[in-house]
Amino acid sequence: MPSPQHAALFDLTGRVALVTGASRGLGAAMSLGLARAGAEVILNGRDQATLDAQAEAMRAEGLPEGVKVRTAAFDVRDLPAMEAAVAAMGPVDILLHNAGNQYRGPVETLTEEGWASVLDTHLTALFRLSKLIVPGMKERRRGKVIATGSLASDLGRGTITPYASAKGGLKMFIRALAVELGPYNIQCNAIGPGWFDTEMNRPLLDNPEWLATVKRRCPAGRYAAAEEIAGTAVFLASPASDFVSGQLIFVDGGVTANMM
Repeated sequence: MPSPQHAALFDLTGRVALVTGASRGLGAAMSLGLARAGAEVILNGRDQATLDAQAEAMRAEGLPEGVKVRTAAFDVRDLPAMEAAVAAMGPVDILLHNAGNQYRGPVETLTEEGWASVLDTHLTALFRLSKLIVPGMKERRRGKVIATGSLASDLGRGTITPYASAKGGLKMFIRALAVELGPYNIQCNAIGPGWFDTEMNRPLLDNPEWLATVKRRCPAGRYAAAEEIAGTAVFLASPASDFVSGQLIFVDGGVTANMM
């Protein structure tokens, strides 16, 4: 059994976390992890019914007594809707920006609209959310800003240039923000998921050639289940990470350590 002092390092009781892109996949898994650690979680996504269903599923998991799950439906590309939702939700101690989309194709086939959609969802939304939420963190002199990066934050791959550009920019936004907010006791970090079994990765999961690539490149030899990312999210949201800032932590089964 962990000692009380050890358990307190990962205790999020009394903290409020906003998780974007929380209705399914990695966002849902990280939200559940934060709630199990004691945080009140605000689930964000575009569809209210989907969010309500996810909130009920989380409550059915048997969360700690008193832990609340709320919802805030808005598109992270819609600034007025974002502003109204953030104003209504009150103080936020943990901002976890996970909302994402994908747009694949050779660069000459990509459209301005598709490019903008990916950059706005992954990167511009984090900038806007930070502008809205960070001032309160600075006043309270504590806070955690966490963003979902990617293997593509560091490694190139063809046909996903908008996504790779957004995730690379996200990494540097987090690092610059960590330097800016360090004097206010606010830590900013990113999580770099490897290959996870999620809806967005379904086109790859259904490709036998890609699965062979995963087995070759990933020392673990498999895709990860969504819940395997939750522990890193809890760590970065908790007092255990109070001297960790400006980092991109890969949760990838060893992919980025493998030369081959």
